[in-house]
Amino acid sequence: MSETTEQPAEQAAENPHAATVRKLADAMLRTALWPGVATVLLGIVVSAVFAGATGAFGAVVGGAVAFGSSLLTIFLMRWTGGLHPMFVMAVALGGYVGKMLVLLIVMTLLGGVEAIHPMALALTMLATIMVWAGAEVVAFRKTKIPTIVPGQ
Repeated sequence: MSETTEQPAEQAAENPHAATVRKLADAMLRTALWPGVATVLLGIVVSAVFAGATGAFGAVVGGAVAFGSSLLTIFLMRWTGGLHPMFVMAVALGGYVGKMLVLLIVMTLLGGVEAIHPMALALTMLATIMVWAGAEVVAFRKTKIPTIVPGQ
């Protein structure tokens, strides 16, 4: 094996917290991906039926924003997994506040676009974020990882 492929394995062996966080991030992504896709597709169909093409487009935009927001959580977990657990918590809380601000800004900016039905965008985005968060909770409960890693 080359040195670049051995490096992450060595880091995970040295830092059990990093391996645990990355395992959880992977489980959360696997568990939340398909329910998230199904929610966006359902939002598109329902919005198209009730609001036409602008509703469908609003639902697509809302689903894309929700997916971006949800994937950012997974990215932050993987990026900070090897750091001290207290720093990981600070990044998680900061990431949450940052995501809420970005979502507020996006909703404000897209509110005046006539090609997008605002209610379809909002409801699809909300439903997708809630389903994704619920799936993340399910993944956390099902993943057999210690909540407290000894030696940290």
